[in-house]
Amino acid sequence: MERERIRPAVTADVPAVKAVTDAAYRPYVERIGVVPQPMEADHAANVAAGRVFVTEEPGKGPAGPVGLVVLEAHADHLFLDSIAVHPDAHGRGVGRRLLRFVDAHARALGLPEVRLYTNAMMWENQEIYPRYGYEVVARRVDGPYDRVHYRKRLL
Repeated sequence: MERERIRPAVTADVPAVKAVTDAAYRPYVERIGVVPQPMEADHAANVAAGRVFVTEEPGKGPAGPVGLVVLEAHADHLFLDSIAVHPDAHGRGVGRRLLRFVDAHARALGLPEVRLYTNAMMWENQEIYPRYGYEVVARRVDGPYDRVHYRKRLL
């Protein structure tokens, strides 16, 4: 079985990064009443800055990315700004592999923890993240976003 590869996104991936992000977050627009922040991100700038990592499904040929993470390294943690899996790839372990990649990337950078937040109305995420070792550290309102903040200690 071919192993799924996660790689830094390149300029040619920007349209796919936008498409995967939009497809992953679009279902939440009505529920939270506002466009999720990842849908409004400057994908080209994030790719150019080396913050985006993408994955394609093994054995599927040049279909393009089906999942991605947007990461930002800080002095004391790795911030998982966004994780997105195209709905067509749900149930195939893409999100799980991306979360493992995030942990490995943080460790490779010598960072002791990963931090992220999710919208409080994205209750599916509040079930998923604790299963992968994340703990709630705060809940804060930031403009139109009601966010639950998480961390995962690695060291």
